[in-house]
Amino acid sequence: MRKLLCFLCCLCSAFTLHAQGYQITVQLKGYRSGTLYLGHYMGKTTYVMDSAQINNEGIAVLKGPEKQPGGIFLIVLPGKQRFFEVLMDKVQTFSVIADTSDLTGKTVYRNSPDNDMFSAYNRFLNSQSATMDKIHQRLAVARTAGDTAQVRPLMDSLTQKLQNYRNSIITRQPQSLLASIFKAMRDPEIPPMPKKTDGSLDSTYPYRYYKSHYWQDVNLSDGRLVRTPILEARLTRYFNQLVAPVPDSVITEADALIAKTRKDKESFKFVLWWLTHTYEASPIMGMDAVFVHLVEKYYVPGEAYWLSDEQKDKIIARAYDIAPNLIGQRAAPLVLQDSAGRPSSLYNVKAKYTVLVFWDPTCGHCITEVPRLDSAFKASWKKKGVVMFGVKTEGTKEEWTNFIRTKNLTGWIHAWDPGYTSNYRKFYDVYSTPLVYLLDENKKILAKRLAVEQLEDFLEREQKDSVKK
Repeated sequence: MRKLLCFLCCLCSAFTLHAQGYQITVQLKGYRSGTLYLGHYMGKTTYVMDSAQINNEGIAVLKGPEKQPGGIFLIVLPGKQRFFEVLMDKVQTFSVIADTSDLTGKTVYRNSPDNDMFSAYNRFLNSQSATMDKIHQRLAVARTAGDTAQVRPLMDSLTQKLQNYRNSIITRQPQSLLASIFKAMRDPEIPPMPKKTDGSLDSTYPYRYYKSHYWQDVNLSDGRLVRTPILEARLTRYFNQLVAPVPDSVITEADALIAKTRKDKESFKFVLWWLTHTYEASPIMGMDAVFVHLVEKYYVPGEAYWLSDEQKDKIIARAYDIAPNLIGQRAAPLVLQDSAGRPSSLYNVKAKYTVLVFWDPTCGHCITEVPRLDSAFKASWKKKGVVMFGVKTEGTKEEWTNFIRTKNLTGWIHAWDPGYTSNYRKFYDVYSTPLVYLLDENKKILAKRLAVEQLEDFLEREQKDSVKK
């Protein structure tokens, strides 16, 4: 009796495990061997997560013991050159018969209502392909605004057809993954512009309305959207086109958006990761303040639950390296030595502007850029009240002084730290050279990591702004 009970328990456990996992049986017409792959989206990036061998009947079984988060998955054919998308949500055991002559139109699903809807939608898109081609052809030969305007009714009609189809799915299957995707793709419809009190139209209204309603149809508590390209596309457009590229504005918007993801761990994880990655690597000067804010508010308290302690410590350490040299802060004091061994202090420099340059006489990029900085200084910056303060980072003292002499870098304050007592690499985040900071008369950081031309433009704007004041 005990053996029977034990056997039944094991059997039930096995069935439970199978029920919790995924199993996609794929029959590929035209294949008798090779490796089939299963991939998934994470934002706009795709990852391979599983593979299976195709038998001589053209069948491969992709399966795993753990149920997958809902999203758009990829069935990738041998050679990894062709693929088709499938949906996985609550039902993760189903079969697919795929005709490689037409993966979109002739693929058939068994036991997958989600993919039946998805397949029907793809067939509907195919049925509109002739209209799409006609629009593209007419736009390609359009020469005037009038030519383009003539195509507008055709475009509007097609757009409305597509939206009507999507809306029908949203109405009939509101909890489905496809409905959530279609809602997230939907843009807010802007009402007619209202008139201001003086009777004129409010031209800012469309932007303000669109921005304030941008997320109304995106369910940020639906983690399934993480495994689609839709959520990342919405984030990119919002922060690139609708949010002012100013750290304070971005920080406010980022915190508000993260708060909306709190009900779903996958959404919270992805949105926080995307914002962190985007603003750590932002090409826009000053946006590293957003990265520092995110790390201090979410990573330091331990909310990035998916990271190991080592990974979390690296991100926090990076933020702490950046924090002392954010735009708007006063530069860290630098007490160094000049080539004669005399004290040389940054804060003893009395100038309207100080261009602080960390450079290396053996660095190929420095060999090109430092003389260009010197030329701009002598040609125009000196007249604007600029003092050049150069700091040697690498190379011998002889290489440094020889470079200064041969390139005629006169009029600079040249300094170095032979004992590295100032810890300048940490306070100024010096990991590559040349590294340029622009400081005001109080040694507040106005700009950093600028090329010569960018610095020239920045100084011009500063001069004009100071005149206006």
